[in-house]
Amino acid sequence: MSDQSSEASRPPEQSPEAGPQQQQQPQSPEAGPQQQPEPQVEQQPQSPAPTAPDQAIKTATTAGTPARAGTPAAGPGNPWQYGAGTPGAKNSTGDGATARLRPPAPPLIRPAVLWSVLATAVLSALFLGDGLGVNLLIVVVPAALAAFFAARSAGRRLRPWTATWAVGGLALLAVPALRDAGWPTFLAVVSAFALGSLALHGSRSWLGVFISSLGLFDSVVPGVIWGVRGIRARADGSRARWGSALRTTAVALVLLVVFGTLFASADAAFADLLGDLMPDVSVGEGPWRIFLFALGLAGALAAAYAAAAPVRWDGVTVPPGKPRGRAEWALPLIVLNLLFAAFITLQLVVLLGGYEKVRAETGLDHAEYARQGFWQLLWATLLTLLVIALALRWAPRGGSRDRTLVRAVLGTLCVLTLVVVASALRRMDLYVDEYGLTRLRISVAAMELWLGVVLVLILAAGVFGARFLPRAIAVSAAAGVLAFGLLSPDGLIAEQNVQRFEDGKSTGIDIDYVKDLSADAVPALDRLPEPERSCALRIIQNEVLHSDAPWYATSWGEARAKEILEKRPVRGDGRACYGVGRDGSRDGYEPDDDGYDPY
Repeated sequence: MSDQSSEASRPPEQSPEAGPQQQQQPQSPEAGPQQQPEPQVEQQPQSPAPTAPDQAIKTATTAGTPARAGTPAAGPGNPWQYGAGTPGAKNSTGDGATARLRPPAPPLIRPAVLWSVLATAVLSALFLGDGLGVNLLIVVVPAALAAFFAARSAGRRLRPWTATWAVGGLALLAVPALRDAGWPTFLAVVSAFALGSLALHGSRSWLGVFISSLGLFDSVVPGVIWGVRGIRARADGSRARWGSALRTTAVALVLLVVFGTLFASADAAFADLLGDLMPDVSVGEGPWRIFLFALGLAGALAAAYAAAAPVRWDGVTVPPGKPRGRAEWALPLIVLNLLFAAFITLQLVVLLGGYEKVRAETGLDHAEYARQGFWQLLWATLLTLLVIALALRWAPRGGSRDRTLVRAVLGTLCVLTLVVVASALRRMDLYVDEYGLTRLRISVAAMELWLGVVLVLILAAGVFGARFLPRAIAVSAAAGVLAFGLLSPDGLIAEQNVQRFEDGKSTGIDIDYVKDLSADAVPALDRLPEPERSCALRIIQNEVLHSDAPWYATSWGEARAKEILEKRPVRGDGRACYGVGRDGSRDGYEPDDDGYDPY
């Protein structure tokens, strides 16, 4: 590993007159070694007799420097370095595909980072083997501290967008702690990982934001190597200190085991408390726990390394397209706007009261008419966003008139597309009112609603500038995933279907569908009369009451469902359920049709 101290330890090769030249020509081979005056000033406050650990660390960080003497020096400093290295510092990443995007190597790993990484690994081995719940937050907190300490040691400052990504990622990890449903939990965990990676890299361009959300994977191997080198450097001169720490830890563990065993044997309530708090780890789970330990260790080291030396993913750019002439660029978009306007006019007539004429011509009722076109309108919205992106790439850029033309044409297209979004959502509302809510229906409706938010952000960027547009869209996506998880989609599905049953809009509730919902649906399904209630809750009760998941792997939704079912368990043996919930239509189609239902 190369850092500033290793550069400073080289003997000067030029005369003192080369110093000013080195400040102006950092890539010059003759000027590269002229960094001696600055490190000398930093070393003046040190005591004349350094301790053994400090001397060992200094020796380890300076080792291997001559082997890279032929590597060309890096260019001038840039805002992505955040003090991790000085202008002209060597880049230890080599000449790979991302070498030009990497800052200089981070400084030697600090003890606070090492202890935070170790805590992450231990907590991962203890808590992540039994499921997902609040344990994700417990594990992520020390990993975040490791990244924070590493960033501070490298000279990086906490910026507003970094804090936004970090807080958003932690908030998303509250979804597994609150909801039992697996599909919103999966979306929340993936989004939290993406926001955490963005917090570490801090990109702002389109490609930078997209790649940075996955960029943490690029830091796994360098992070592990960085951690191993740091441990070796500190262990060489700190054996006495490590021995003292091990002895202290061993004495503390012995005291806890001895007195904890005595108190547990003396009081049954205290024994139960210890049993609930302590993870249940068996010898047979040893390989699985070791894997989780290694996973937590590598993940925390990758996060710390990315925080100390983030890859400059904003350096990955796509050259702008060739500007087109005004007529060549605007005419196809104007024709598309006219087509949108004609379609929207018909939609307004149909959806706002002119439906009888359409029914007489097509023979479709409200629900069938809504079902027929929702997916087409969803695809139309997605393709419109693609058209806008391509149009901006080849838009004319000659002056103020060209900017006005681009804003007028694309702004009109965005407004018309917003009306298409509203039409699609109205169609879905009609269909759900007729046939009920399902997971797919609520998911695509949420997707369509988010696309409308993206269009509003594009309109705002046309007025106020597009500097923050990539990050604003990323924030809107994360906020949508968080809201989707917190609203409990399985709970909403059960609530809407139970409400339709209570209001008499359906002759029966689809037991075959609602019985496969998660424990989040129990409060709504608990309102059903018998035997519908017992038929809907039988499978959920078997999963909840017979679950041996510890407290840190149990969500709030599962705990609430367990409390409800313990007070009022299901009745019967399930034979009465064969004829329940199969009256009328199911999932929006008749039982004697071909069985296809895109919803």
